[in-house]
Amino acid sequence: MKSAAAWLLPGEERGVLPAMLVVLTVVTGIVDSVSFLGLGNVFVANMTGNVVFVGFALAGVTEPSLWASPLAIASFALGAWATGRVARGVSFTVFTLVHLGLLVAAVLVLAGPGADAVVIVLLALGMGIQNASVRHTGIPDMTTTVLTTTLTGLVADSPGTAVRRRVVSIAAMFTGALIGGFLHLHAGDAAALTVAAVLLAAVSAVLVRLSG
Repeated sequence: MKSAAAWLLPGEERGVLPAMLVVLTVVTGIVDSVSFLGLGNVFVANMTGNVVFVGFALAGVTEPSLWASPLAIASFALGAWATGRVARGVSFTVFTLVHLGLLVAAVLVLAGPGADAVVIVLLALGMGIQNASVRHTGIPDMTTTVLTTTLTGLVADSPGTAVRRRVVSIAAMFTGALIGGFLHLHAGDAAALTVAAVLLAAVSAVLVRLSG
C-alpha cells in the first residue's frame, strides 16, 4: 500500500514531507479564517489579499483596517526574511517548532483584551517562517500558503502527476478554511487556533522523530 507521500509525489523519494505539507496547508486555512473573520478583515498568510486591502483602505473603504494589513505584511516579511537568512544552517524541523511556539503564544494572547495587534504579529511571523522554509524543501505545487499559481497550473497545464498535488493542496486549504470558519462561528477563535496548533504539533512530532 502506498504512503500518502508516495501518492502525492509518485516516482519521487520524498519521505513523509509531502503529507506534512498538506497538513500545514490545512493549518494555513484555519489561521487565515481566524485572522479574517475574527481580527478585522486581515490575512496573516495571504499577502496578496492584504496588499489589496491596503489599497481599499487608502481609497476610503471602511471595512479593511488601515493598520492591520500593513502590520501583517511587515510581520510576515520579517518572518520570511529571518528564515531566509539562516535557512542553510537550520532544519525544516526547527522552523516548524518555532512556528508552533508562535502559534501557541497567539492562542494564549488571544484571551486578553485588545490583543488583536499582537495576535496578528505572532500569526503573520509564523506564516512568514512557514512560507520561506517550505520554499527550501523544493517540492513543487505545495507552497502551503498561496494557491493562485497552483490553481493556474491545474487548469492550464497538461494532465500529469502534478494534478494530484495541486488538487490535494487546494482541498487542504479549503478544508482548513471550512474548519476555521465553523469553529469561529460555534466555538470561538481560540478553539480554532488550538486545533491549528494541535495539527502543527503533530507535524512537529513527526519531523522530530524522523530527524532524531
